Amino acid sequence: MKRGKSKADAPKKADSKLSVKKGPERASKKPRKSKADKDPNKPKRPPSAFFVFMEEFRKSFKEKNPNNKSVSVVGKAGGDKWKSLSEAEKAPYVAKAAKFKTEYTKKIAAYNTNQSGGGSNAAGDEDESDKSKSEVNDDEEDEEGNEEEEEDDE
Repeated sequence: MKRGKSKADAPKKADSKLSVKKGPERASKKPRKSKADKDPNKPKRPPSAFFVFMEEFRKSFKEKNPNNKSVSVVGKAGGDKWKSLSEAEKAPYVAKAAKFKTEYTKKIAAYNTNQSGGGSNAAGDEDESDKSKSEVNDDEEDEEGNEEEEEDDE
């Protein structure tokens, strides 16, 4: 029994799209710009109402399902629960998220004023971090945040 040539027996052709360009063709490409380094002192963005809800939901879900190791199952269950909540049930999470957002706006405003330093070259200063100034301001903001929380509790 004769059989025809299989695909494995056929000579392989180099795919021109996948070949590595050498010489002057490669030199004509512009070098890629790397992303600017993130400033470790920049305040993190506040969580949305859904993420505030998920913090609480994860704890209760783990208590009910201690053997579950899958992150995706928790996320799907949390998403389904969030969709089923009414606007009234979502209200406390929306309120917490709004509170976090106001705190964030205060922190980012302080961060931006520290970065600009009152100079005319504000954009250039944002790339460099000045730890000593921001650490002092973070401590002050933490104290102010605690006082605000105590006032809200009363």
